[in-house]
Amino acid sequence: MQQTLGAGGSRRLLKRLRDLMASSGTGQERLNQVARIIAADFVAEVCSIYLMRAGEVLELFATQGLKQAAVHKTRLRVGEGLVGDIAAHARPLALSDAQSHPNFAYRPETGEEIFHSLLGVPILRGGRVLGVLVVQNRTFRDYEEEEIETLQTVVMVLAELVASSALISPAEMQRTEGLALLPVRLDGLRLNEGIAIGRAVLHKARVTIRQMVAENAAAELTRLRQAVTSMHSAIDDLLAASGFAEGDEHREILESYRMFAEDRGWLGRIADAIDTGLTAEAAVQKVQDDTRARMLQVTDPYLRERLADLDDLANRLLRHLVGETSAATAELPEDAVLIARSMGPAELLDYERRHLKAVVLEEGSPTSHVAIIARALGLPMVGRVKDALAQIEPGDPMIVDGQNAQIILRPGDDVRAAFVAVMEAQAQRRASYSALRDLASVTRDGVAVSLNLNAGLLVDLDHLEETGADGVGLYRTEIPFMIRNSFPGVEAQTDLYRRILERTGGRPVVFRTLDAGGDKLLPYLERNVEDNPAIGWRAIRMTLDRPLLLRQQLRALLRASAGRRLDVMFPMVAELAEFRAARAVLDLEITRAERRSEALPTTLRVGTMLEVPSLFWQMPALLREVDFLSVGSNDLVQFLFASDRGNARLADRYDVLSPTVLAFLHDVVRQCDAAGVPVQLCGEMASNPVEAMALIGVGFRHLSMPAVAIGPVKAMLRSLEVSALSCYLSTLTGSTDRSLRGRLRAFAHDHAVMI
Repeated sequence: MQQTLGAGGSRRLLKRLRDLMASSGTGQERLNQVARIIAADFVAEVCSIYLMRAGEVLELFATQGLKQAAVHKTRLRVGEGLVGDIAAHARPLALSDAQSHPNFAYRPETGEEIFHSLLGVPILRGGRVLGVLVVQNRTFRDYEEEEIETLQTVVMVLAELVASSALISPAEMQRTEGLALLPVRLDGLRLNEGIAIGRAVLHKARVTIRQMVAENAAAELTRLRQAVTSMHSAIDDLLAASGFAEGDEHREILESYRMFAEDRGWLGRIADAIDTGLTAEAAVQKVQDDTRARMLQVTDPYLRERLADLDDLANRLLRHLVGETSAATAELPEDAVLIARSMGPAELLDYERRHLKAVVLEEGSPTSHVAIIARALGLPMVGRVKDALAQIEPGDPMIVDGQNAQIILRPGDDVRAAFVAVMEAQAQRRASYSALRDLASVTRDGVAVSLNLNAGLLVDLDHLEETGADGVGLYRTEIPFMIRNSFPGVEAQTDLYRRILERTGGRPVVFRTLDAGGDKLLPYLERNVEDNPAIGWRAIRMTLDRPLLLRQQLRALLRASAGRRLDVMFPMVAELAEFRAARAVLDLEITRAERRSEALPTTLRVGTMLEVPSLFWQMPALLREVDFLSVGSNDLVQFLFASDRGNARLADRYDVLSPTVLAFLHDVVRQCDAAGVPVQLCGEMASNPVEAMALIGVGFRHLSMPAVAIGPVKAMLRSLEVSALSCYLSTLTGSTDRSLRGRLRAFAHDHAVMI
């Protein structure tokens, strides 16, 4: 390449490709011609096109400059060689000396050993890699940024040719040949619990782009501005119709989504793409494909989750450009199970709620915006279901099992009947648990156990009445911080905490201060890459280093609790000095309020989480300074066993009902009881009836858990005789067994304890 094309040259090249696509000839013939046109316009000695085949194999489909005998014979796996590297990372690669690169893979049949410089770009369509386009030269050439952008624009047109031609059969592209009518079980990640039976409805977010190359760039920019205005108006209407109150977290999610839609950088990149010669629709798709390719390389979970919001916005803008108002215009069956690669929160709200039974995503995470909205709507949701769109056909009967994070596709009558029986049994159990709602949480031998909720959103508080919980044992304050694009100020926090206290109707609420960092990142704080984020800069460590965050949160909690009781605890405390430092910040805010004659809580209780084992050896001194202690079993057990709870290989290696864990917890309770300090447990252990039984057996009298666990745990404890259990556990002291779970289940069975 002796010179760059420039914007004018780019537009001329696009028009030549547009004319070629409209011409007659087979897909292979047109692909060969594309290679010749690009090589000529770029003054490149080689232009090669590799397409993705089944099994993630890239095959040389067309070339100008390499040996023709290599076409359909040269193959590279994704990740193999430079071409495979481009496909694996979905990003361009420009090298002045390709052969010196460690990933270079020589294929003698191509004759490419005489070429040194290489520029390759992925052929993307809808975020998926369809292939790779490569140009090469004999000289050691440094390719310019403008040349890379031109090739990225060219592959937008090429992607449509690949998708619309019979170069590779749709069956092979989807890798579903022979599976169409067979029952299939697909595994994923639980995003929201529940079981649903229904028929598949594919979320048709993608808009077909019929014209890629623009005739008039100015006219396309005008169309873009009009579509953006129309989209903003439609989002405002959606906000007004959502039913979420002002200040509600779910409304805040939609408002942050609205802010994405006004991002000048995003809209500016679309306008720049139009200037290269693309239509407004093609420009939107190009920018989104580029954005998706970049964001898929990001490890930050918050940023990765925002990708679904950006996909939603791009699809929404495309629909406004082509005159479609919604992706959900088709009439839904009454038992619709929505299938999508990913979704934004607004897309889910586009659908008629009364017809939706569940949602299945190829991507997604529990803290994604769409998952939070699904929980608010009570929809079972399973995410990270690999190749869901490729394996599920519209109208397919299916079962979504949110509890076990699996999909049963095209189930047989016996499987369907089994799930219907499970759903009926669950309904009966829920009815029986509802009957326990107003009954005391007291064991058969008269031991009272306080059952409380874990919460993190206002919608969680609706379960207080229906479960009869005594209060909120853990309110995770970080979730409202995570769904915003900026730090919530004192007024916003005060309003939220006040509404929490009002909705609990006088029941106690234990507020945990901001537990962010690690894997719970805030988008507006600096990000540090950490090898071990669970034991890194998070929770109290972060807020003590950023005291303004802690001061503002504590100020808001004090103001919201004026004239009421306030229970506040600090997370991830590893030593007494950290608790004292956090308590000093609280005392500073109390002094500040007194100077300003601001009303204060009538009762103030300050506690700490016991999650880091090192704190256990400072318990005697700690218990003289705290008003209560809350055991966070999730992190505590992880740290006790040095076992990453997110590592699938370690998921079943250690049991929370091991003698080690129970002995540790028994000693914690013993020390707290001796000091007269209330102690509770608010981790996952409290939500399982067998594990909750063991906790009661070692002395816990306050447990906090998700709403769905209240009924089963109350049924268990009302059938339990604690004295018999405590005697039995004493016989197991010093056991070296890996787990006591089997023995505890046997005890429950022998003593008619409902587990």
